[in-house]
Amino acid sequence: MGTTIENQTFDEERALYESHGLVLRECRFDGPADGESAMKESSDLDVKDCYFNLRYPFWHDTNVLIDGCEMTSLCRAALWYTENVAIRNTKMHGIKALRECTDIRIEDCDIISPEFGWFVKNVEMKNSKAESEYFFMRSGRLQFSNVTLKGKYSFQYITDSVFENCNFDTKDSFWHAKNITVRNSVIKGEYLAWYCENVTFENCTIQGTQPLCYCKDLKLINCRMLDADLAFEKSDVTATITTPMISIKNPTSGTITVPAVDEIIRTDEKAKAQVIIGA
Repeated sequence: MGTTIENQTFDEERALYESHGLVLRECRFDGPADGESAMKESSDLDVKDCYFNLRYPFWHDTNVLIDGCEMTSLCRAALWYTENVAIRNTKMHGIKALRECTDIRIEDCDIISPEFGWFVKNVEMKNSKAESEYFFMRSGRLQFSNVTLKGKYSFQYITDSVFENCNFDTKDSFWHAKNITVRNSVIKGEYLAWYCENVTFENCTIQGTQPLCYCKDLKLINCRMLDADLAFEKSDVTATITTPMISIKNPTSGTITVPAVDEIIRTDEKAKAQVIIGA
């Protein structure tokens, strides 16, 4: 790293544009000039204990460390088109905080950001919590561990991802997801994972109405299903469920093993999946 800047305030447009090898400590991006894009087109940045209250600080950057920082609700679209970033112990509270980025590592962060993580690739997130709508839409190669999420419409159209020891409270999640594994996690919310393909839930607790419909190559291994009614409609599914269910509706193919179910609905002649009770 090169130049170190400490305890300064920047509010002008492109204040540190095209900076390379910069170390920032306890700086503020805030003020009456209300400038944007503070560090656009920069590289090799080490940013710690800084405060961001202006828009678009990290666009088209490479090799960035962000540690112990705060991005307020006015710091919208904080990281776009940026590669190789580590974000630690940071508040990310602006809308659209991560988009079109690759090789991102997020740890011990607090995220409050609608439309967070669109079109990103190669993201590791752990020990973090988030509130968001349309969280990580159309993204791929996500690796999550110990992440808590509250939101809506999360992980839609994602691919090739693994989630472990997570707690998600989010409706309409994992729609159209493909090649996904979720292990040892809690997923609460309505209409889980419709239209997904090659998705596996292992040792999970799933809660909510009308889960897992119109799925292909769906697998549930040793999962609990709570408040589950009208489940598996038109799905190709292999499932071992450890709790009683309210109802199963017209599963297309495969085998569902469940200790008890109040109702099995078969109104579709193509619903050929086998339901095994009490095995």
